[in-house]
Amino acid sequence: MIKYVTFSRNVFIPITNVCRNACAYCGFRARSEKDAYITPVERFMAIIKSVRGRATEALFTAGERPELANTRFGDWIRRTTGFSSIVPYTKELCKLAIMEGLLPHCNIGILSYDELEELRPLNASMGLMLETTAEVEAHRYSPGKTPELRLEMIARAGELKIPFTTGLLIGIGENPEDRINALEILKSLYDEYRHIQEVIIQPFVPKPYTPMSNAKPPEFEVMKDTVRTARAILPDEVAIQVPPNLTSPRELIELGASDLGGISEMTIDYINPESPWPTEAELREAIAPFVLRERLPIYPRFIKQGWYSKEIRPLIEQYADEDGLRKRTESSTYINTT
Repeated sequence: MIKYVTFSRNVFIPITNVCRNACAYCGFRARSEKDAYITPVERFMAIIKSVRGRATEALFTAGERPELANTRFGDWIRRTTGFSSIVPYTKELCKLAIMEGLLPHCNIGILSYDELEELRPLNASMGLMLETTAEVEAHRYSPGKTPELRLEMIARAGELKIPFTTGLLIGIGENPEDRINALEILKSLYDEYRHIQEVIIQPFVPKPYTPMSNAKPPEFEVMKDTVRTARAILPDEVAIQVPPNLTSPRELIELGASDLGGISEMTIDYINPESPWPTEAELREAIAPFVLRERLPIYPRFIKQGWYSKEIRPLIEQYADEDGLRKRTESSTYINTT
């Protein structure tokens, strides 16, 4: 029986929606140059200053390898930010987030060993969705969704001792055997490196104006079966996360889920903008009688093991209680203003 269910209070920062992948289900990727953006420093600073003292996590997302998606992206990001590519710009945003009291968590696509090593000191944890180990039609035009490439990056993060988040996207063309295979591979990576802190089980949600706009999302029974299977395969210390804005969490908690991911106070879910975040009060009601506790973007056992850098040590010490969860303070009371 789990002691409590956790969540992280974050601010969601989409650095750019330019992406080399063209997944058939994705509504985040820019469909044309007119739709493309880069979040400038000024906008970023305005957002993070608005959550000072309340959020603890700065969640950075971006399209993967935007320089490969658009030959003019290099010139565009230099004009917009003064940086030559997305990784050094992300590094600068991480530094600014830390200065404003936020612990960065980067999930910006496949990164090399050197890029991971460069970003590691400025991140409490990092992430990359595996999604599936199957070859699915939805990934036909997505070179970065080749399973081997994503598994290689997850392994590289393990070599660098980066607390890591990954997960499966359910309902994109995979079958139950594919999900079992993906979970077993993630277990083997955890057994080797001990760095995976959570595995997200996320349902596909159809988006307008995408090739899969008329596809059906997975039945809730499929989600239940996947969570049940994940809990049976994965070690107990690896949390199973389910997004509370995309599914009904209580039944999934009863089957082994123990985390609800990041909840943003000032920003929408840019990946699923049609699905608003619940408030903390709504979360507590939705999961009752289970107890809700706030955590940091780095899980307690990695805090206890010292898997973090001197750059973020002061914030870890400021926010973490004796159990490695967030200290209970008046300023941590959640107020949803979106």
